[in-house]
Amino acid sequence: MKIRLHNVVKTFDTFRAVHGVSLDIGSGELVALLGPSGSGKTTILRMVAGLEYADAGHIYFGDLDATDIPVRDRGVGFVFQHYALFPHMTVAENIAFGMKVSKIRRSAAEIERRVFELLGLVRLDGLGNRFPGQISGGQRQRVALARALAVDPKVLLLDEPFGALDTNVRRDLRRWLRSIHEELGITTLFVTHDKEEAMDLADRLVILNEGRIVQQGTTEDICRAPNSAFVMNFLGDANRLPVTVSADTVDFDGVRIPADGVPDGRAELFLLPGDLAWQPSGPGVPASIVRVIDHIHARRVVALSQGGQLLEFDTPPETVIRAGDRGHVEIRKAKVFAS
Repeated sequence: MKIRLHNVVKTFDTFRAVHGVSLDIGSGELVALLGPSGSGKTTILRMVAGLEYADAGHIYFGDLDATDIPVRDRGVGFVFQHYALFPHMTVAENIAFGMKVSKIRRSAAEIERRVFELLGLVRLDGLGNRFPGQISGGQRQRVALARALAVDPKVLLLDEPFGALDTNVRRDLRRWLRSIHEELGITTLFVTHDKEEAMDLADRLVILNEGRIVQQGTTEDICRAPNSAFVMNFLGDANRLPVTVSADTVDFDGVRIPADGVPDGRAELFLLPGDLAWQPSGPGVPASIVRVIDHIHARRVVALSQGGQLLEFDTPPETVIRAGDRGHVEIRKAKVFAS
């Protein structure tokens, strides 16, 4: 099922949450809405679901204008961050609930068979008779997904689905969700503020800021070619340094960096840790090591440039480097945006 938003607007009292958003989501595509708090991503998701109505614009499911269709008639499955399971119902009863209240009549045998299939799909075989309080948080989120899938939705909507879970469980569940999506091929739209989660899961990222789409594309598109200082900063972990552009060039402690198309004047230089490298004898920006922070797969190094700017970069864990060492930080790639 293809979804299309055309010039959609949503205002709450005097606050406009969504400013004329247009977005196409292909049939079977998994798209992540990514952005800081207040960027409009959850409001967009709720309008697609029918839990909020647009003040202007249109939402299409295929060729059908679904803008004003009630939520129960849209054919969407919705998974919330905090599960929203019925605590007094068993796992099986929670999964069966949507089928029992649906306009599409199913026999008790059909419902039982579907619940059995879904328990297998979400790897909860044998747990149908337990109550939500008797299973883990990760298992409860799987029950929530099974309940959403039970009604055979045309569109699956996920609102911060793993936000309440710890890091290891989240990592396992998002890989599992990706495999479920590839198996079922349901058009899926999910909201997250977790960049790693979005990049692991999505076919395409849509980055929002203040109710507007600021960039969209594949993970490769956005990571390799961020189109603004906001996107570069939002992706995180970048060294962000004030510089001056003159004749399409920045001079950073003696290293000339191209700034094609950026007007002369104040600007910001963004350097990702992965685009920097330590060179004991050059080339690069003269610097001294301030701190070395060991991680499992790398060493994060903090260096102070000759001009007084702090730079963070990663080296392989076996790299011999210590606080106080002097050398050069090689700049292999950089982005410059006007201030």
